[in-house]
Amino acid sequence: MTRLWLLVFTLVFVWSAINPADFLTWLLEVSPAVLALLVLVATRKVFPLTGLVYSLLLLHCIILMVGGHYTYAEVPAFDWIRDTFGHARNNYDKVAHFAQGFVPAMVAREVLLRFQVVNGRAWLNFLIACFCLAVSAFYELVEWLVAVIVGGPAEAFLGTQGYVWDTQSDMAFALLGAISALLLLGRVHDRQLQQHGWLP
Repeated sequence: MTRLWLLVFTLVFVWSAINPADFLTWLLEVSPAVLALLVLVATRKVFPLTGLVYSLLLLHCIILMVGGHYTYAEVPAFDWIRDTFGHARNNYDKVAHFAQGFVPAMVAREVLLRFQVVNGRAWLNFLIACFCLAVSAFYELVEWLVAVIVGGPAEAFLGTQGYVWDTQSDMAFALLGAISALLLLGRVHDRQLQQHGWLP
């Protein structure tokens, strides 16, 4: 993690906090990014990560903060995509759920490889995909719990936009993101781990 990483995070965070569309939604959506920042700062010296994983985590935090600022159903660029291509809904939330699989897959991959938890790449990839799907399912349960506790004001946080299969498609996008990360970034990630001496 560098000063540039922290600067970008801080700037986007401050921007997202200025007149968000719905304060409760902003708070709920941005809190995982803040939690991630605290964990990364606390572990920076004892368990630093590769540049690839730090970059992906920053990107994921930005996605969360943008969604928190506008609410996922009202991100302007995806309103334009909806209207231009005749989509039924604003699909920014699908980008976020894809990232919810893509980024944790690389974090899990780094931790599992560095601690040599799993023997064999096939089992490694399978367990990472399972982990990411479990994280996605857990997040859906959190959304449901928040909706039950808060009631109507949580509608923007849920962001279903009337789509009956929203929960299932969210988990499918997270799984697709995890598989995509493993296929696209595995070799690049291996090289970075080897450069640090964290992978034989």
